[in-house]
Amino acid sequence: MRRPDVYAKTASFIVLAAALGLAGCATSSLDLAPAQPGGAWHPSTDGEGEILAAPPTLAGGKGSGDYTLPANRKLAQLPAAADLDPAHDYDLPELIDLAQSSNPRTLVAWNAARNAALAVGIGKSAYLPYVAATAMGGYFTGHGDTSTRLYSGSSLDSTIHGGVAALSLQWLLFDFGGRDARVQAAEQVSIAANIAWTGVHQQIIHEVSIAYYRYDAARGRTRNYRQALDNAGILLDAARARYKRGVGTVIETAMAEQNVAQARLALVSSEGVESDAYLGLVTALGVSPLSKPRIAALPRRPLPASLDHSVDALVSESLARRPDVLGAYAAMKAEQAKAKAAETTFLPKVFLSASTAYNSSHSAINAIPAVGQQSATVNLDNRRYGSSVLLGVTVPLYDGGLRSAVLAQARNDAASAEQRLARARDEAARQIVAGQNALRTSLASHDAATVLMKTSRTAYDAALAAYRSGVGSLIEVTQAQIQILVAENAYVDSYSGALSAIAGLALATGEAGPAQKLSDLSP
Repeated sequence: MRRPDVYAKTASFIVLAAALGLAGCATSSLDLAPAQPGGAWHPSTDGEGEILAAPPTLAGGKGSGDYTLPANRKLAQLPAAADLDPAHDYDLPELIDLAQSSNPRTLVAWNAARNAALAVGIGKSAYLPYVAATAMGGYFTGHGDTSTRLYSGSSLDSTIHGGVAALSLQWLLFDFGGRDARVQAAEQVSIAANIAWTGVHQQIIHEVSIAYYRYDAARGRTRNYRQALDNAGILLDAARARYKRGVGTVIETAMAEQNVAQARLALVSSEGVESDAYLGLVTALGVSPLSKPRIAALPRRPLPASLDHSVDALVSESLARRPDVLGAYAAMKAEQAKAKAAETTFLPKVFLSASTAYNSSHSAINAIPAVGQQSATVNLDNRRYGSSVLLGVTVPLYDGGLRSAVLAQARNDAASAEQRLARARDEAARQIVAGQNALRTSLASHDAATVLMKTSRTAYDAALAAYRSGVGSLIEVTQAQIQILVAENAYVDSYSGALSAIAGLALATGEAGPAQKLSDLSP
């Protein structure tokens, strides 16, 4: 009679041991973390070097102070270079087209726009009914024995199996415009995502243009420094010739040699800046940094002498097409629609519900010997069909202020969206005014740099001719050489700055469109 107690104690012990074991599993995972805050971490890796979620090991480590992570050979792959024509010189429109198709930011923005469009479809699905099918099946079997001192014994076997299949339908018929408001909000979010996608393209056009102008300016400065090195060599030859004729001095020759060394150092520095500008252009394209596209020279076009656009007219026209302003406007309308949807939660909803079901079961009972006058075997089969259609109204009565809080949040978000729109308009106007000022300044700087370059060339030619004839001094020629280098670099920088200002104003006014259009902004 004590056997059940033994079974109960054994079961209790097993349950307690399992509970203690499971309780220790949570804290045992601490061995996955570094052992101490000041020591190095030596993770476990597989054959490819991939880090495993396992306790750290010192095997293969270089010491407690080694903080170098193991190399994952799966990641040791060079990024694929862009498919470029190595014999073709890419101009600005072609570079912009390459960036728009290769830059990962365009794909990210495109996926965001597609997801927003799918959200509209998700919202519209609320107008359709929801249909679900359910199927269940079960099986049960049992066996029992009975015996007493007066009765030799009997046994009872029972088996039950069956299944249920149901088809249900739920349909929201009327909700006082709640679904309409949610769909409107999703549509405005989709519009905002499309606007953001366009804004990304405009930003990429601007970045590639600026990087292209910066690289062209760096390449132009390198040409100027290379010419300065040639000029320094010419001056050194003149100093040596004067010295041979007995007119010059050793000091003049040494100063000319120093001038050559300085020009060579400046050229090396300029070439480094040019390489950095080239890498910046490749980065703006969004292609692999290992790509080596050949860049066409920037064609020299005359810049506009002045700006004829009125600031007020320019701001008024630009605010209507800037991506950030249009996006803020769409976001405001989306928040207003969300607030309207929150208001409909206080109203009743009319719904339709329908279902149909089929139920079948089979029971088998075998009794040995027979029970009473019943036969030794009993088999029962059961099948049922059922259908229902319900039309109902649900009225929200009390939810502890949940709907009121959600409505207040939605209205606050709508008010904040209005303020963000106003701020976007003000910021857009500021950027447009700043862009126009920068363009006006850059055009004036270019005009001044053009005059400076012409006068510096005249002064240098005159000083060099005088020095060769024995009239001028080396200091005068060196100073003229420095001035012409400064003037030529100022001309290159002012031209690049003017084109960059044109690109900046195009972005500020929301007109950074196709590549050809941007290239035609400087007639």
